[in-house]
Amino acid sequence: MSTGERVVAFAPGRVNLIGDHTDYTGGFAMPMTVGLGTEASFQPDPSAPAIEVTSSLEGEPGRIPLSIPAQPLELAMVLPEWARYVGAVVAVVRPTSGGKAEVSSDLPVGAGLSSSAALEVALALALGAEETGRELALTCQRAEQLATGVKTGILDQLAIVSGRAGHAMLLDCGTLGVRYVEVPTDELEFVVVDSGVRRSVSETAYGLREAECAEAARLLGPLRHVSPRQVDGIADHVIRRRARHVVSENARVLAFAGMLERAELEEAGRLLDESHRSLAIDFEVSVPELDELVTWLQGLPGVLGARLTGAGFGGCALALARPGVLGRRLGTRRHWVVAPGGGARRC
Repeated sequence: MSTGERVVAFAPGRVNLIGDHTDYTGGFAMPMTVGLGTEASFQPDPSAPAIEVTSSLEGEPGRIPLSIPAQPLELAMVLPEWARYVGAVVAVVRPTSGGKAEVSSDLPVGAGLSSSAALEVALALALGAEETGRELALTCQRAEQLATGVKTGILDQLAIVSGRAGHAMLLDCGTLGVRYVEVPTDELEFVVVDSGVRRSVSETAYGLREAECAEAARLLGPLRHVSPRQVDGIADHVIRRRARHVVSENARVLAFAGMLERAELEEAGRLLDESHRSLAIDFEVSVPELDELVTWLQGLPGVLGARLTGAGFGGCALALARPGVLGRRLGTRRHWVVAPGGGARRC
């Protein structure tokens, strides 16, 4: 990036079709990117010791010194709060010049469409990150963990940098492998419906769930290699239920990928229903509003399956439906019909 050159980058949001709370155990997930996203621009000023950043979604600007340490406690002092993500990106990318950054987005914050990861990836590209693909995803995952103080997985960042139009992605979060699966968009549509319940990962039990899965792995080994019978042998009923979700969800992800490829859509929809039950009962990351929304969606004609999507504790539900059947029924409820989009890029 030459001195004084304005750089613009875009990163899409993502919706996770199936496979939640499996990524930080090295398991499988199947997301796709969407048309909504975040754009970041950066105008370097070699004489500036900091990055001044504004956002279309936030009233108060932020100021991030170039020398900010890559330490969660230091980043927790950054104000306003939204700028902590910017500070974390600056801390891991280490741009050589200060300047002015602008961020704009049409992604709803806290709805489970990965607004924070989209911000991280777009800003990293705008600030001159030289990594691509997996390396860029790992850099932005580190920024997320610094900003939140939570050991989040790689799903969001890897999906955002890997997106391909017309395709979902089967992610192996252990090897960081990506296999693309074409989505039969003439036979189905994915509709994301907002529950209206906002949440921040750092303010939920996400970290506790990660610790519970780590305990299950300590007892049995990597959960991606564990059988249901082994899970049944865990004495602690809470750890047993957490492990049961992860093991069964990994199996559902792999089965769902095959069903999508073969256009076995009703069977795929049933897997979404099973995934929600597992997330709600075994993993306990749903909330009443999400459960009610999912149950309502599952009962509508033309809806093949529905589940919460993302980390849970609020956010959105995802419905797999026949094309056009949900529009009128959703009325004024906030929702998005999403199609598989592309990946992050400099513009």
